[in-house]
Amino acid sequence: MTQIPRSGGQILVDALKVHGADTAFGVPGESYLDVLDALHESGIRFIINRQEGGAAFMADAYGKMTGKPGICFVTRGPGATNASIGVHTAFQDSTPMILFIGQVGSDFMDREAFQEVDYRRMFGQMAKWVAQIDRADRIPEYIARAFQVATSGRPGPVVLALPEDMLTTKATVADTRAYVPTQGAPSAPQIAQLRQMLSEAKRPMLLLGGGGWNAQATADIRKFAEANKLPVGCAFRFQDLLDNTHPNYIGDVGIGINPKLAARVKEADVLVAIGPRLGEMTTSGYSIISSPVPQQRLVHIHASPEELGSVYQGELMIASGMPQAAAMLAAMEPVDASAWRDSVEQARAEYNAWQQQPSIFKDNNAPLNLWQVVQELKAQCPADTIITNGAGNYATWAHRYWPYGQARTQLAPTSGAMGYSVPSGVAAKIIDPSRTVVTFAGDGEYMMNGQELATAVQYKAGVVIIVFNNQMFGTIRMHQEREYPGRVSGTTLHNPDFAAVARAFGGHGETVEATEEFAPALQRALAFTREQNLPAIIELRYDGNLITPGATLDTIRKQAVAAGK
Repeated sequence: MTQIPRSGGQILVDALKVHGADTAFGVPGESYLDVLDALHESGIRFIINRQEGGAAFMADAYGKMTGKPGICFVTRGPGATNASIGVHTAFQDSTPMILFIGQVGSDFMDREAFQEVDYRRMFGQMAKWVAQIDRADRIPEYIARAFQVATSGRPGPVVLALPEDMLTTKATVADTRAYVPTQGAPSAPQIAQLRQMLSEAKRPMLLLGGGGWNAQATADIRKFAEANKLPVGCAFRFQDLLDNTHPNYIGDVGIGINPKLAARVKEADVLVAIGPRLGEMTTSGYSIISSPVPQQRLVHIHASPEELGSVYQGELMIASGMPQAAAMLAAMEPVDASAWRDSVEQARAEYNAWQQQPSIFKDNNAPLNLWQVVQELKAQCPADTIITNGAGNYATWAHRYWPYGQARTQLAPTSGAMGYSVPSGVAAKIIDPSRTVVTFAGDGEYMMNGQELATAVQYKAGVVIIVFNNQMFGTIRMHQEREYPGRVSGTTLHNPDFAAVARAFGGHGETVEATEEFAPALQRALAFTREQNLPAIIELRYDGNLITPGATLDTIRKQAVAAGK
């Protein structure tokens, strides 16, 4: 095949097509104009964002939903620093992503030119690989490697800098083959050892989490759990790895964990952790699983050999991709589960009890009952609804009370990044417009990337956004009352009329202040999004004293005062 000269930007876009890229997110910049020109008739959909942080969050959501790298383009300097929040989120969440950054021309480098940054140093600790493409004829090589690195082993983000003059240089070079992700797999002796450990157990438990899962892997792990009568918990913000209505599902192992579930994790004699890193959030600050040698007999299966043994010395550590491990476990001969058969039903009963209305709404005559809000969402929304959220106490209402369906019904950052909710919700609706998408957003959290509502309108993304307005940075206020009771500083917010904001952007907006108002408001919002393919906001104005399902600010303050703080 005769090759013709192509610009660097054209070679790059052609390489993206080779690797199956169909969507890219970004904010345009003069530093990569040649790429923008090549995208013009490429067939790749370029979603124009309003801020680079929103673009990177959308790319992360794409990676979570599809398993393919989310593609993001930003300009140099401020564009890259804005996008860094999404790169850090993708790294901690093990999400495949490739961030392309326009860079100053090679003739200006190392002079602190306009918006110049050394991206190898900037992103070195928050990406799997950071590089700069200095030659147009090596673009296919770099792009192939970027896809390979982002998807192989533990998935994660890759950052590539693109000098402006390199993108306009013409080169004659062939395209590569499409990437093929590579993963390890358990050996037969390792599966035999795992089976032997289970056969000797009295109180085993399965803990799922991490990235790299697909529909077949979740189906296989469900088969393994069913065959061996195993109780299954899901790690922080990976609650959709097993359908929460499944009788073997016993709850989420993360922030605000059910105390009875925490006790079960502690008391398990064999803990099979498939996928999670076993980080701070999943282990309740490294307390329910002691480090470095756990009290449980730990089987830790993770895609990255570097992760295994880095914090916890498991009795059996297996470097494997999730599909590979799940397939072998599904094929494993089941063990005799008579020793713990009844524990699954007991643990499930504890989970169901944990789902009941919290006492704060019984003890406080609040006009708006947030537990009832979630019950109404359950009644009106399909089981495969995608729920997105960012960071904040408001997210507890989704985490604890929403029954996540299997395989990508939850989009949320394990990194605790604020501003994730709206971009991820908009991206989810763009990627899969046939599904219902509901975003939970705190008032402070919404304001960090709420401008992506304009992106939703532009691309006809009919997402329903529930804004929890308690006029404060609630999580920080909660910690503040615990440590410095009564001394409120830096956490009070003055907010706009969020419903009016939605209407100003061209969407639908309503304000709800009483429980009985929510059901009809939700019905109207869902109907609007389905008929108009435009976003809707329902603003919930409620008593900020009701900070979590288990505590009020008044209670936290009184306890702190009693403790002498």
